[in-house]
Amino acid sequence: MVEVNEKEKVGSISVFEQAAKLGHEQLVFCHDEPTGLKAIIGIHNTVLGPALGGTRMWNYVSEEEAAIDALRLSRGMTYKAAISGLNLGGGKAVIIGDASKLKNEAFLRRFGKFVNSLSGKYITAEDMNMTTGDMVHIGMETKHVTGLPVEMGGSGDPSPVTAYGVYMGMKAAAKKAYGSDSLQGKKVTVQGVGHVGMHLVDHLTKEGAKVFITDLNQERLKKVAEKSGATVVGMDEIYDIDADIYAPCAMGATINDDTIARLKCAIITGAANNQLKDEVRHGNMLIDKGVVYAPDFVVNAGGIINISGELSGSYNSDLAYLWTEKIYDTCTSILNKAENDGIPAQEAAMLLAEKRIEDVGRVKLSF
Repeated sequence: MVEVNEKEKVGSISVFEQAAKLGHEQLVFCHDEPTGLKAIIGIHNTVLGPALGGTRMWNYVSEEEAAIDALRLSRGMTYKAAISGLNLGGGKAVIIGDASKLKNEAFLRRFGKFVNSLSGKYITAEDMNMTTGDMVHIGMETKHVTGLPVEMGGSGDPSPVTAYGVYMGMKAAAKKAYGSDSLQGKKVTVQGVGHVGMHLVDHLTKEGAKVFITDLNQERLKKVAEKSGATVVGMDEIYDIDADIYAPCAMGATINDDTIARLKCAIITGAANNQLKDEVRHGNMLIDKGVVYAPDFVVNAGGIINISGELSGSYNSDLAYLWTEKIYDTCTSILNKAENDGIPAQEAAMLLAEKRIEDVGRVKLSF
C-alpha cells in the first residue's frame, strides 16, 4: 500500500487539501508492480456504517484525474446511502488502466488483498468495466465484497435495479414538470447505453417514449437500437436534440456551461454520477432555465439498495425492487422541498442526507 504523498496535487491543491475540502476520512493509494495494479480507494464517511461503493476501472488521462474521481464518487456514495435510509457509509474505488489489457485473476485478487487490508471499513462491488465474475476473483482474497453472482448467493448484476430506480425518478420528475408521470410520447435522450442505460431504454420504450441514444461503443449502440427501436445520434449531437428529457448515463460533469446553454429539455434525470460539473453554479443555472433536475445520487441509488440486501446474508430480489420503487416518493419530496425553499434540488437532497447523518451521528460512533 502506497502512502499519500503530501506534494501530490489534485488540480491546483494537494490531495490532502482536496480530501479535507470534501470531508473525507481516508484516501488509500494501492500499487502492485508485478500485476500492474494502480488503484485508489476513497472512504468519505462511515458515521452510518461501513463504506460501501463499487470499483470502476477506467483508462484515466492522469493519476490526478483518477484521484478526483475517487474523491467525488465516494462522497456521492455517502449521500446516496444516507438519502436512501441505508445504514452504510460512502466509499468508492477506482482502478487505473485499460480493463481489456490488465484485468486477470492475479490482478483482481491483488486488489482484493488491498480491500481486505481495510478490515471491513470499505466494502466493494462492481461498477464501470467490472463484472460479477471480477467480484468472484476479488472475493477470493476478502469477504468484504458484494455483487457476487446469484448462483453464489449474491445479488448479481445491480444494473437492472439501478435502471429501475432512475426510471422511477424520471417519472417523479415528469409529474413535477408536467402534472403527470406518464412518459408515453415523451422524447428522451439517453447518453450511454451500458449496463444501466440499456435497461433504462427498455423501460422507456415499453412505456411508449421516443428514445434517442448515443454511446462510445458503436457495436453496443447498434445492438440496443435494433432491440429497442431507439434512434442513434452522435455523441455531441445528443445535447442539441429537441427533447423533453435528457438522461446522462455515462461519465459525470456533462451538465456544464456549454451543455446547459444547448439543452432544450424540461427534465434531467439519469444514472451517471456527479452530473453537475459545479453543484452550486450549475444547479442554480438549471433553476434559472426552468429545468427540473432529479439529483443523480437519489435516482441512481437502486444499485446500492440492491447490493445492501446481500450484506444481510439473505438477498431478496423482490424486496430490492420494492425498496427501489420508493425513489419515486423520495424524489418527489426533494423536488417539493427545492421548490418551496427556492434552492437547487441537489442542495435540497444533500441537506436531507446530511441531517440524517448528523442525527444518527449523535447516537453512534464512526465505523
